Amino acid sequence: MDEILKYFTDFTTRQQQQLAALAPLYKEWNEKINVVSRKDIDSIYLHHVLHSLSIAAITHFERGTEIIDIGCGGGFPGVPLAIFFPDAHFHLVDSIAKKLTVVAAICEGAQINNVTIQHTRAEQIKNRKFDYAISRAVAPLKDLWQWSKPLLKKGNAPMADNLANGLICLKGGDLHQEVSESLTRPALFSIYDVFPEPYFQEKYIVYVKK
Repeated sequence: MDEILKYFTDFTTRQQQQLAALAPLYKEWNEKINVVSRKDIDSIYLHHVLHSLSIAAITHFERGTEIIDIGCGGGFPGVPLAIFFPDAHFHLVDSIAKKLTVVAAICEGAQINNVTIQHTRAEQIKNRKFDYAISRAVAPLKDLWQWSKPLLKKGNAPMADNLANGLICLKGGDLHQEVSESLTRPALFSIYDVFPEPYFQEKYIVYVKK
């Protein structure tokens, strides 16, 4: 928790309780269903929760904003962001059902009420639109954009200083080839510039406007 409170200081008591609940819940469930690397479980707040919350450092999800987390795995970045933005709605999807079992249990245990889950692939979702798609290290940008573009509403999110509707994903390393192959022109934000921790060197938020 110290890693989170180092950079964010305005959590409500409820949010602090929800964040504090994450580590024991993930440790318990990770013994049953492995959704977090064994070597990472003791660094869950830095490597997973704070990493997810980097998105909150560049944009704000207003009340009523609808976000889809594509390939959510064990719930990152969607679960920490749902705690941070309790008035937005997060729809977490994954093709592996057992991972969603963990997500459902985490949300129940931490009393996170603004999350829904769906066992599916993003490209199979029809007749539903979102303001943003988010994702973390799930697939190449080319694929993520192909999957998310049909799911995104046209227009801008409510706040004038927000990022316009689009795809926001967390990626690392040299992204030149991946960006080139995606045929998109994304904005890249260095997470290390926001959270100057060694772990975040060469880690980026990649944003593609709808």
